[in-house]
Amino acid sequence: MAEGTSAALCTEPAERAQSLTVGGVTLNYRIEGQGEPLICIHGVGSYLEAWEGVVERLCDRFRILTFDLRGHGCSSKVRGRYEIDDFVGDVLALADHAGFGSFNLAGFSLGGLIAQRLALSHQDRIRRLVLLATVAGRTEDERERVAARLAALQAGDRGSHYDASLSRWLTEGFQVGNPELIAKLRQRNAENDPECYAAAYRVLAQTDFGGLLDRIRVPVLIATGEEDAGSNPRMALYMHERILGSKLHILPGLRHSILTEGPELVAGLMRDFLGDGGERQSA
Repeated sequence: MAEGTSAALCTEPAERAQSLTVGGVTLNYRIEGQGEPLICIHGVGSYLEAWEGVVERLCDRFRILTFDLRGHGCSSKVRGRYEIDDFVGDVLALADHAGFGSFNLAGFSLGGLIAQRLALSHQDRIRRLVLLATVAGRTEDERERVAARLAALQAGDRGSHYDASLSRWLTEGFQVGNPELIAKLRQRNAENDPECYAAAYRVLAQTDFGGLLDRIRVPVLIATGEEDAGSNPRMALYMHERILGSKLHILPGLRHSILTEGPELVAGLMRDFLGDGGERQSA
C-alpha cells in the first residue's frame, strides 16, 4: 500500500477534530458521549458526519467513536489498492487508542462489510454487532451489476455513477423536500478523491462473507430499507438466516441511505438492541 497524504481541504471543525497516525495513514475521528463504547463505520464515498443523526440520539448512553475511512473525508488520501483488512486494522488501531478493549460495533454498507470481517477475525473484541444496509450472498446478477458500476468508476465516469446512485440512496420525496441537504451531499461527493473512491468501491464490490456468517456468535442486529436495491431485503434475510440469534428489521419506504433519511428510526433500533440480550426475532 502506498503512503497516504492528508486531505488538501478539510472542513472538520478544529475543536472537534482528533487524529491518529498509524503506519503512515492519518485517521480523522471523533469521540462523543458517555457510556458503553460504540464504534460506527460509514460507507464508501461518505464520511463520519453521516452518523451525526444517530450519534446525537445515542450519545447520552454510549461513548461513540466515528471516523473517516482511509481515502475519505479528512483522513489520509491513500493511493493504491485497498484491502478490507486495511480498514479492519484502522478500526482496531482507533479502538486501542480510545481504550476500547471490547466494544459495540455498527457498520453501514461498506462499513457493514468491515464490521462483518471484524466479527469474523476478532470476535473477542465485539460485544454486539449492528449491520446496516450491507451486503452478503450476492446473486450472479447482483455481482454483475455492482461489477459494472465499479468498471464505470475505474474508467473515470464518476458523475453518472453518483447521479444514478441518488435514486438508489434516497426516495424522491426526501430529495424534493430537502434540497439544501441534497446540494450538500453533491458537494461532498464532488470533494471525494476519484482514485480513493474507486479503490474503496472495489472492496465493496468484490467482498462477500456470505459463506462464513454462521461463524458469528455475538448478538447481531440486521436492518435495511424496504426499497434498497443494492443492500436489499433478500440479502438482509440471507444474513439473518445464517447468523444464529440475529434480529432482522426491514424499514418500510426507505432506500439505501437509512442514516440520512431515517436516523431517528435507526437510532431507536440500535438503542433497543444494544440494551437487551439480543434474542432472535424478525420484523
